[in-house]
Amino acid sequence: MQTLLDVILPVFLVIGFGYVAVWRKLFPEAGIDGVMNFTQHFAIPCLLFQAIAKIDLGTSFDPALLGSFYAGAGFCFAAGLFGARLFFNRDWEDCVAIGFCCLFSNSVLLGLPITERAYGSEALTGNFAIVAIHSPFCYGLGITAMEIVRNRGQSPLVMLRGVARAMFRNALVLAIALGFVVNLSGVTVPAVVDDALTLVARAALPAALFALGGVLFQYRPEGDGRTIAMVCAIGLVLHPALVWLFGSLQSLPTDAFRSGVLTAAMAPGVNTYIFANMYGRAKRVAASSVLIATGASVITVWLWLMALGTL
Repeated sequence: MQTLLDVILPVFLVIGFGYVAVWRKLFPEAGIDGVMNFTQHFAIPCLLFQAIAKIDLGTSFDPALLGSFYAGAGFCFAAGLFGARLFFNRDWEDCVAIGFCCLFSNSVLLGLPITERAYGSEALTGNFAIVAIHSPFCYGLGITAMEIVRNRGQSPLVMLRGVARAMFRNALVLAIALGFVVNLSGVTVPAVVDDALTLVARAALPAALFALGGVLFQYRPEGDGRTIAMVCAIGLVLHPALVWLFGSLQSLPTDAFRSGVLTAAMAPGVNTYIFANMYGRAKRVAASSVLIATGASVITVWLWLMALGTL
């Protein structure tokens, strides 16, 4: 219970502030959209750029950690995609969007602050390694699958153009790519620029959590109950269980193991709705899954933290 109070509730209280502020009309919905745009397109990219530019690539990018996490993520994407098709007879385009909901855990807005509060800022190395390729991997897989099903019978060139266009319009992907360029090239970011980036990056997580609460108020659950339940089960239970299994088989170090399992245990991120909205598919499932899974994760993340505490 102390873990719930000390680690999880402060994060969800900030989300709750945003939810109540919009619900009670203390903060306008248009303002929430502006805050979310600021965090998604400026503050979080600054945070990720700095993290990747400064991280020790040689020691941080553990192939066993990344393999465990993304093998589990890929399996969950397939489970969501084919589950939606076999059990609920959704169109293939809907199936891809639903699979993306099962794939994209909220690694930044929830994963980073919860891991930091549980184990300290020095334990975030594994999280940043996962986050570094999270958007490129997830968007790459989701966009490729969507372009394949949308362009059935058309040339591969059309598909490749669609994938490239969508990937290089994503601010998170661009920030991560620039971070890798700076890191690998050995270029030193001027101190005044680095200080400015730090100021913006400090606003990223608290502002994004507050905005997430306001966004969740707009995503009221509607219909598709069984499909939403499947997404929640895959995202909150199956993905961390798979990472636990794969990580145990590869004898991951404790810090990396915790980062992998906790990040996998996060609810679907708002990017799942952005992806669904981008293609106009399964938007109701995506929106409701974000809301319901985020609420349910208060309990499920607590249980995973308790399980990790036995290591």
